[in-house]
Amino acid sequence: MTELRRLVIEPRAEEVVIRVLYHSTGDSNPGTKARAREVSNLIRSGLEQALEALENAECVGTSGFTTREDVLLATISPDTAKLMKGA
Repeated sequence: MTELRRLVIEPRAEEVVIRVLYHSTGDSNPGTKARAREVSNLIRSGLEQALEALENAECVGTSGFTTREDVLLATISPDTAKLMKGA
């Protein structure tokens, strides 16, 4: 079973770089079409989950004046949001 751990999206001028961290059973070898398909499916499902979670996201941190970085907390499960607030 393959499990997505982290999805990092980096928009650039001419491209979008997506880094994927995941755990896998090791069924597909690097460089194969099966591996590319596996990673593409992970990215797709991760992005879908992120878009769903953003509907209920709340701003939990801000910084800066002209160069800004805001932190949004977007959870998939309402139970997860309750656990994060208690931490």
